[in-house]
Amino acid sequence: MIIMDSEEILNLVNNDRSELHSKAQEIKTNTFGNIVTFSRNLFVPVTHQCRNRCGYCSFVSDDSNSWITPENYQSLLKDAKNANCKEILLTLGEKPEEKYQSAKDYLNQYGFDKTVNYVNHFCELALNFNLLPHSNLGVLTFDELAILKENNASMGLMLESSSYRLMDKNQAHYLSPGKDPSLRLDTLIEAGKLKIPFTSGILIGIGETWEERIQALFDIKSIQTKYSNIQEVIVQNFNPQPGTPMSSWSAPLEYDVLLSISIARIILQPSINLQIPPNLNKYRLIDALNYGANDLGGISPISIDYINPNHEWHKEQELAEKLNSSNYELVERLPVYPSYEKYLNTRIRKIIEEYRENEKALYSSNR
Repeated sequence: MIIMDSEEILNLVNNDRSELHSKAQEIKTNTFGNIVTFSRNLFVPVTHQCRNRCGYCSFVSDDSNSWITPENYQSLLKDAKNANCKEILLTLGEKPEEKYQSAKDYLNQYGFDKTVNYVNHFCELALNFNLLPHSNLGVLTFDELAILKENNASMGLMLESSSYRLMDKNQAHYLSPGKDPSLRLDTLIEAGKLKIPFTSGILIGIGETWEERIQALFDIKSIQTKYSNIQEVIVQNFNPQPGTPMSSWSAPLEYDVLLSISIARIILQPSINLQIPPNLNKYRLIDALNYGANDLGGISPISIDYINPNHEWHKEQELAEKLNSSNYELVERLPVYPSYEKYLNTRIRKIIEEYRENEKALYSSNR
């Protein structure tokens, strides 16, 4: 195992980046070989209402009509089943009922007092279709996470950054109380206590320094070391969106993206699945895999990426051919990796077992 502290990594960032790339490639190859995984999913934007106002976000909206109704949702589940999706990715604004009376009114209309209970109902409906929910609701309490644990195969919360400085005026997380690093780290810790298979990650290019970027990765590693429930970490590159306060910012340079991937691979435990969004890295995808990534996250045959709507998903067959030409093998997975299934309840594990029996390619011995 290659172990380096933040000072050593920062020194190489400034003096010998090639060594970071070679070390990361060694770790990735030894652990995952040429296997690249993805999850075939349906992306469901439950609501665009959100209490935060991040400078880079085009997802957020004040629109009280942006909620997906239970009736429309069940229609989407049928579409997902017909398209052979297995994951239902439930993404939404954070705690909208804290900001909008219209959100409270909407929830009350369907008999719910909190968004978390509404989403939990959606998770139950997905399980009724033998589909596996993965929910991203932002900052959550221990009790809220405990509710969702019973009906989710996995959950996620991007740390994004450990930098409190980014919450200052004119910074990316100004006017976004849910982006307080202490709150997000607390959510990761509470999920760890509950042994929820979890995804976290960093968002690069939003004004953070290399020191802050490295610290965020060490913070994630610390939680994984203690609780052993973080199954994958995303290195996501900032994508400027029209109509946002940061629309005129430049996207991070390619060497920053690739170097961040290598640093993440070196810092994190070797068994952690390191994910990159393929639609944000189309022209450097092979380099990103060579420099440490092994997973491409969710790719949907029927829904767009609502967070980055200006970047289309790859077609699955085209992606497989692209990877094959560089000696990589694309393998479908579920939203929970096999070694984390032990944290799930009997109902969810039974659904997974049915998938295992029907599609053994979903499981690989090196994962």
